[in-house]
Amino acid sequence: MPMRWLSSGLIFIAVGLSAACVHFGTFWTLTRIGTIHPLLANALAFVVAFGVSFLGHHKLTFSDHDQAWHTSLRRFGVTALLGLVTSEIALALVWRILAWPDWLGVLIGQGIAAVQTFALGRWWAFARSGHQPQSTP
Repeated sequence: MPMRWLSSGLIFIAVGLSAACVHFGTFWTLTRIGTIHPLLANALAFVVAFGVSFLGHHKLTFSDHDQAWHTSLRRFGVTALLGLVTSEIALALVWRILAWPDWLGVLIGQGIAAVQTFALGRWWAFARSGHQPQSTP
């Protein structure tokens, strides 16, 4: 069991970092090269990174789940939307209230959302049903 957790955790970090890089790169491009408002850019970047995150977690991080792909997609969509709300709140607080750089708010929001995503991914979106096949003697 501990080895599975370690492996799952390391894969989660790799997938999460990949999705975070896509998210942050998209945010940076939209706000620095484009002229899109940071809160809108963060939401658009979320949409772009969602595919990387879902596919990576579905196929790699939580590959031991027994959920149908459409069930996992629906549940992970809810999980990811909660992460987006967290990210938007962090961005708004850091950028508007504390007057820190917008990119720092995105990074803080992504960090908080990552913890949420792991917990909800493991125990809900990609949950194992607990039904183990009966072995026949």
